[in-house]
Amino acid sequence: MRAEVPEPTMSQQHASDPPMAGEPHGLGDHGASHGHDDHGHDEVELGPVDWPAWGAGVLGVGLGLTVAWAFVLANLLATAR
Repeated sequence: MRAEVPEPTMSQQHASDPPMAGEPHGLGDHGASHGHDDHGHDEVELGPVDWPAWGAGVLGVGLGLTVAWAFVLANLLATAR
């Protein structure tokens, strides 16, 4: 049975392909060619640390561990009888 749409050969360069489409990609490619990063990462500086958000996260982890310890303690006391 024939496919309805013939498969295009992938070796053709299309007008819509980015200029780096023909470059090698893989583990050894570090984006050094043409002065760009192949993975699309811009060089942006990180902003200031969001201390309230970090504090809320640490508080949430602490409260979660407290609840988990309460379950463990309740099970230990229930089975000790």
